[in-house]
Amino acid sequence: MSIDEAMRIADEAGLDLVEIAPNADPPVVRVMDYGKFKYEQSKRDREARRGSKQVELREVRMRVKIGKHDRDFKTRTARKLLLGGDKVKVSVMFRAREITHPEVARELLDGFAADLEDVADIERRPALEGRFMSMTLDPSKKVKPADAKKDQAPAAAAADAPEAAAATAADAS
Repeated sequence: MSIDEAMRIADEAGLDLVEIAPNADPPVVRVMDYGKFKYEQSKRDREARRGSKQVELREVRMRVKIGKHDRDFKTRTARKLLLGGDKVKVSVMFRAREITHPEVARELLDGFAADLEDVADIERRPALEGRFMSMTLDPSKKVKPADAKKDQAPAAAAADAPEAAAATAADAS
């Protein structure tokens, strides 16, 4: 069919003539409401995005000479982020001559990964990048974010358990 005839048919129907396959011989066109088509397409795209969660890369930074308590605090923070579904980049910063002993930072990062092995998998092994040594931890496939809430509930109940046991003992006597 000629282009003029196709345009006439589209005008009579009050629709648009949209080229579908311009490289075909002859080119393929369709008579449709283009505005409605674009609206439905954006609606499908929005619906597809709604179901997926955007995974963020969060960072936990430490120094080589970090104390035990500070390291435990950083571990708890990373655990919380991993259970929330985010990836965690763990970085150790070197200052001055500390960079001459990268094995200290590697041991620190390996220990950090060992502490979190129940909730995280190592995505990227420790590597030196300028004056930082860093690794990336990925939330473990074994632990789902929903399981994290279940894990935290028994911990809270266990914290209340001594008080409940004392109250029960007082009622019994």
